[in-house]
Amino acid sequence: MEESFIGGFRHQLPPPSPRPPAVPPKDLPHHLYQSSRPSQSTISTAQLTQLTAVERSQVLRVARMDPHLQFMCGPLLKYDTTDEHGIWHGAALIITADSGSIYEPHPTLTYTWDSERPAFHPASPTKSYELGPHPADPHSTVLAASPSMGTFGFHPGFGRLSTFTFWRFLIKVPLAQHEMSVRYSINKGQQLEFWVPGRNQNMRWAAYSCNGFSSGVNPDDFRGPGFKSGYDPVWMDLLSKHAETPFHALVGGGDQLYCDAIMREPELQEWVSLSKPEEKKTFSLTPEIELAIDRFFFNHYCHMFRSGAFARANCSIPMINMCDDHGMYSYPDDLQRAPVFQQCDRRKGIFFFLLFQCFINVEMDGISDAPGRHVYQSAVIGEVGPYVRLRSHSFLPRLGPRVYMLLLDCRAERRKDQVCSQPQYQHVFDRLNNLPAGVEHLIVQLGIPIAYPRMVFLETALESRFNPLVALGRNGSLGLSGFVNKFNADAELLDDLNDHWTARSHKKERNWLIEQLQNFARIKRIRVTFLSGDVHCAAVGVLKTLKGKNRPEVSPRMDHRYMVNIVTSAIVNTPPPNGVITMVSSLASKVHKTLHSIETDETMEPIFAKEPSGQSRKQKFIMGRRNWCSFRYNENSKDMVFDIRVEREKGEGITVGYPMSVPPPCW
Repeated sequence: MEESFIGGFRHQLPPPSPRPPAVPPKDLPHHLYQSSRPSQSTISTAQLTQLTAVERSQVLRVARMDPHLQFMCGPLLKYDTTDEHGIWHGAALIITADSGSIYEPHPTLTYTWDSERPAFHPASPTKSYELGPHPADPHSTVLAASPSMGTFGFHPGFGRLSTFTFWRFLIKVPLAQHEMSVRYSINKGQQLEFWVPGRNQNMRWAAYSCNGFSSGVNPDDFRGPGFKSGYDPVWMDLLSKHAETPFHALVGGGDQLYCDAIMREPELQEWVSLSKPEEKKTFSLTPEIELAIDRFFFNHYCHMFRSGAFARANCSIPMINMCDDHGMYSYPDDLQRAPVFQQCDRRKGIFFFLLFQCFINVEMDGISDAPGRHVYQSAVIGEVGPYVRLRSHSFLPRLGPRVYMLLLDCRAERRKDQVCSQPQYQHVFDRLNNLPAGVEHLIVQLGIPIAYPRMVFLETALESRFNPLVALGRNGSLGLSGFVNKFNADAELLDDLNDHWTARSHKKERNWLIEQLQNFARIKRIRVTFLSGDVHCAAVGVLKTLKGKNRPEVSPRMDHRYMVNIVTSAIVNTPPPNGVITMVSSLASKVHKTLHSIETDETMEPIFAKEPSGQSRKQKFIMGRRNWCSFRYNENSKDMVFDIRVEREKGEGITVGYPMSVPPPCW
């Protein structure tokens, strides 16, 4: 038996025990039987009406937990890495309400696998808009046979009357020669399933970003026929691909949830309504505001991570999440040091991110990533941030013998004039330089694109005190109050522009990072590819060796400077207006000489020559539709194959692929 600790609570992990395979209920028509795998379709309401009462009870019956737990959220799955002995390392997390749960004995997670059984993938998955059962989702299509589904969230007296417990279970699976499913359950309850690769297999994985709607967007506008929410359609498409050929990991590439709604909490309204930035900076952090911030983050995370198709994804595909959120990181230094701002954004924002998305409690897990010191082998812990005394958390998981991924924490140390500190970069490159022999591809996950059309002219205009839109927004005139943010009355878009690597304040650091990665690629003979989100559209940027006069162009396979930036965004949020897409597309063909000093050229790949409907399109560089991306390693060519999956019609839940292959290092 293994034990781990988080938040002062004990977590038990028993050795795996054999469980009988799921079998159809006796006498139930075979075509109506549905296994408990959450990513597959379920029995529809229309089909249920055709069954007898006995048959309906058999279909709807889900295993009851013993002893009983009241789930607030979870199970959530996390992938850590695979070690040199072929052991897969990961974790599961559940959050339970103490008042409705029995903790004697402590909750247990049981998981089983069959290393002798060949992997089976259905040839043609059934498309369905019905979501399968889920232990924590109160809106499951098939409800668990449990009385615990009731009101969720903090009691107004949180901290005095209502308490909740986070339980973390570490999981270790010895990999077989072929991929296999791992079935697991909490307290002998509903069985769920995830997949692990073969020992020498490079993973299949999916990536997404911007999993939420911006303020002012009506989610129902993106809810097509058959869906219960505008959040679900593109996630259902991802789940349908997972049902056909399972993904081994799910990468959150930024904005895994949107926390803008914290500004609507009643206790914050006095602070929010202050018109002068100086008053905001000196406003006292009261116990009531602290309580409201805790309550918001906990409720919001529980709601988002237990609801709809997203919940089915993160309980059936182990997550790898980067530290990134929606906004609040590129404001002036004095504002970011304001008590309320720090509590909203830094102290609690980072605390709950690490807890829910990385299953980390710094107080329990420590800040050392030396071998054997941290609970997660992939953790790369950097320096203390400038505003909150918490260290950055990057991750370096192994995605197979040939592929690693660096999820660089570009938030914890961020200032308006800095993305990451030099000590953090040094620590990261020390880890990269120690990658094992045989690695061919390094995917660098950056929340913000690093090879993308410039917006410098817009940045300059928005910073100008003569900008009429900013002036009208500050006065609340012509309905433009939303044009400026609620923190310091600057243009809202300016925060996003200041985030970008190509912003004036970050350009020098950007160019240095690209050059360092070029040197790493050349010396270590590893292809570097960037993966980014944030911009609510799909694109592919390209860095490559500058073509000199009277010299042939270097082929990508032989070019260590050839680095593709896959941009996949957003899986939920609305695309930019057509005018913005047109403007960005026109900038995509502009020649930039920024990196000519290091013999590097920047271009955009015209990958979107056709609409998802098949019609030709003029704007070949930028696709303004909701999307996600799948990744696989081609064992024959040794290419990494990226397939950007673009929503065919708004709210339809069906995507069309735009694949691109990145060659292995051949220099």
